Amino acid sequence: MVKGFVKCVCASLAIFGGLVQADVTLNGAGASFPKPMYDKFIAEYNRIKPDVKVNYSSVGSGAGIKQITQGIVDFGGSDSPMTDAQLAKATQANGVIFHIPTVMGAVVPVYNVQGVDKSVNFSGPVLADIFLGKITKWNDAKIAEINQGMNLPDKAITVVHRSDGSGTTAIFTDYLAKVSPEWKSTVGAGTSVKWLATGAIGGKGNEQVAANVQNTPGSIGYVELIYALANKIAYGPVQNKNGKFVIATMESVSAAAASLTEVPDDLRMSLTNAEGDDAYPISGLTWLLVYQNQKNAAKGRALVDFVTWVTHDGQALAPALHYAPLPKKLMTTIDEKLGSIKVAQ
Repeated sequence: MVKGFVKCVCASLAIFGGLVQADVTLNGAGASFPKPMYDKFIAEYNRIKPDVKVNYSSVGSGAGIKQITQGIVDFGGSDSPMTDAQLAKATQANGVIFHIPTVMGAVVPVYNVQGVDKSVNFSGPVLADIFLGKITKWNDAKIAEINQGMNLPDKAITVVHRSDGSGTTAIFTDYLAKVSPEWKSTVGAGTSVKWLATGAIGGKGNEQVAANVQNTPGSIGYVELIYALANKIAYGPVQNKNGKFVIATMESVSAAAASLTEVPDDLRMSLTNAEGDDAYPISGLTWLLVYQNQKNAAKGRALVDFVTWVTHDGQALAPALHYAPLPKKLMTTIDEKLGSIKVAQ
């Protein structure tokens, strides 16, 4: 009986980082923006490292920040950098948190307007006025002005927004606050804001916003690009800082990142309203949130290995899902952060 037990235990051990350890499970939660990408990362990583199981729950950036702060999960996910106050709270509870970028993506204005046979152009001020409730019809003069020759219907606009704490909302509202003084002063930017449009519909996660737009004629919302493509929802070009109408693609997101002149030491940065003719203006990074001090040795080693793989070899998987790989200018700082994670012995 003892021999059989020992044999069973030995069979369940795996070589990891030069040490023998039992199978490891890492649990993460947070942003829905990168969920399709993280599912792909996890599936591929599990194929090459079957001794490490990684779980990721799409609960929104706000909940991801809350859960990593409370130590409920091994890593959080957010499309919005933690604020100084949030970082201070986390540091007091469990130590320093690092922001590790994983991929870049685009937030797109998705709409459900019957009878329109080509993509609707949007500008920052027009989007702000729609979500402020100032533009209420699809044939409003401000929309018509940037869509010359398009037969826009005399139909009411229904705004669809996130109801949960959302990094996608943070990216979208960060952009609107940069292009609309009224938006900046009345609504502002953040993972959760007060929506002013009358009759607006809330939805949890990119998934629910996409479904609400699909099911509501005359509606407009905002989701990460992959959700628009996967659900075959119309989305339009957005006028960028240089006055060009640019459609969201991997290339136009990379063009936005190319405008970065300096990489902050903490890797918290914004890509919205970037310079450049080819830059898509509602672009953003998404981050994994990890503690510098890893108290569980097995989990700590596995986490560092997983995040290192994601930020290096895993980047090759991004284009197929319409996410943009990380720019090379971030890699030195990312590697420095990963190298300074302290794993318990």
